[in-house]
Amino acid sequence: MTILCLCREQHHWKLIPGYAAAFRRRGIDFFCVDDSLPFDSSLEDVLSACPATPSAIFHFESAHPLFPTGLEHSEIPTVCFHPDTYAFTERRIHWSAVFDHAAVFHPGYEARFKRAGHPGAFLLPHAVRKDFFQGVDPPREFEIGWVGQTSGEFYKARAEWLPKLAKEFHTNDWSRSYTVEQVADVYRRSQIVVNIGRDDFPNDGNLRVFEVLASGALLLTAIPTELTEFGFQEGVHFVGYRNAAEIGSLVRRYLNDEPARARIAETARELVLAEHTYDHRVDHLLARLSQTGQQKLAPARAWPESRARLVALDFYSAHGLTACAANQFRHIAGRGFRETIQGASLLSRSWLKSLRSI
Repeated sequence: MTILCLCREQHHWKLIPGYAAAFRRRGIDFFCVDDSLPFDSSLEDVLSACPATPSAIFHFESAHPLFPTGLEHSEIPTVCFHPDTYAFTERRIHWSAVFDHAAVFHPGYEARFKRAGHPGAFLLPHAVRKDFFQGVDPPREFEIGWVGQTSGEFYKARAEWLPKLAKEFHTNDWSRSYTVEQVADVYRRSQIVVNIGRDDFPNDGNLRVFEVLASGALLLTAIPTELTEFGFQEGVHFVGYRNAAEIGSLVRRYLNDEPARARIAETARELVLAEHTYDHRVDHLLARLSQTGQQKLAPARAWPESRARLVALDFYSAHGLTACAANQFRHIAGRGFRETIQGASLLSRSWLKSLRSI
């Protein structure tokens, strides 16, 4: 069995290597395309570069926006992955139309995709690499651990509160970047990890919270949280705060109550390593592909060519690939009034965006 991945592992270094390793442990070839393929390659050209006929084609959100044309005609089941489903959701729904399956990482969005007309949407939350969290834990030298972005318009709460916490508690160097394996090491060296989500999506069940729960550190996160929809319970698997002003006092409380901290953290670790690893997510993917077989679930399979090409044009436009978008517009113009108008608008915006970046 071969899985064809439409980017290389390093193009989403947090996510794809975990899936690649889990598939390979099962003896399944996880083949990644070469960087030399144009972003608007035809599906036929992409498949010709694969050493064996794949059983499924995976498209991850990544730094390599390859979006083959003709996906809606694929005889091989196709799957797209949307880790940040809450961002640009309507565009993601639009792009997903050419894929048979749309994996969303946040609860409730699978229903939203289905209401929009995609029968192949399903929930696939974040996961952890089990091997990063096994073995004897190192000394927990940090009172608070933190890894993550702190600059930008969506991270003002982090930028405000992390320096305050760093003045009061012993922390790792949260201003630097870390590899995925180093992130796991930081959490395993921490007594408590405080999760401060994005300002626009503070309840995010992000990769960080799963990694913290697997590490044996106590997770302190905002309430409400998507974790409760994944089966985690406040006070049993994590500690919640309702206001960022509570964080300091809660940290002091659980630093001074090692038995309670250890009990909650260990209960969480047992659950994550039992049910939320990449091996479990691969089980889910393989079961889904087996159950659906060769069902053609992509809505765009029933669309005229111009409408399907508009999806590709929208994707290229969103990713700043103006030349690829323009090439799609040549196939759209005059072949449908609605598609022509929408394509011209998207292409114009893409050109303006590229001019502003010069």
